[in-house]
Amino acid sequence: MKIEWQTIFDLMRKSLNNGDLLPAISTLAQETSDPFQVLISTLISLRTKDKVTIEASRRLFERAPTPQAMLLLSKEEIEELIYPAGFYRVKANNILKISQILMEEYGGEVPSQKALLMALPGVGTKTANLTLNLGFNIEAICVDIHVHRISNRMGWISTKSPEASEVALEKIMPRPFWIPLNELLVTYGQQICRPLSPLCSKCGVYNYCQRIGVERSR
Repeated sequence: MKIEWQTIFDLMRKSLNNGDLLPAISTLAQETSDPFQVLISTLISLRTKDKVTIEASRRLFERAPTPQAMLLLSKEEIEELIYPAGFYRVKANNILKISQILMEEYGGEVPSQKALLMALPGVGTKTANLTLNLGFNIEAICVDIHVHRISNRMGWISTKSPEASEVALEKIMPRPFWIPLNELLVTYGQQICRPLSPLCSKCGVYNYCQRIGVERSR
């Protein structure tokens, strides 16, 4: 089955209201494309609501916009600045460790290779790929729960985990769609293609969707 990627992406965008918010990291990346701030804000965003992520990241970067400045803060100060982000104590510790590694091993710069990013404390494939996307404009497929769910629901792939979805999507999706994929599907998943009872009546790609696993919709 040939997937009409451009048509699907265009129709999804048209289905979203002009007032629909971008995901937190996309919003922050519009303010700064600095790889360090993209990396740290993505780390903060894990298990955290977008509003909290944006506010916590802004507070933190106002005090410490660089790895060097971050190391001037104590763990307790970082905890206070990013609270109430989920697991804020663990994240504060990782932020300090990452800043130390960047200063000692990379001259204060964030590496632009996925393997090196994933070697940093607390950085998984999603965080690494989003940093590559929004910090370096490097093509990588970033899969979170929304991308995983919608890709399987649409019938593009059949996978059991976000990690498997990343590999499967790389095989079938043209590279020009890799960077916009996460931003679009996260917003679409929050507004229309929700986990339970998706708003299929408002979905612009209804005719392109196999609705796999959808038992009830609106």
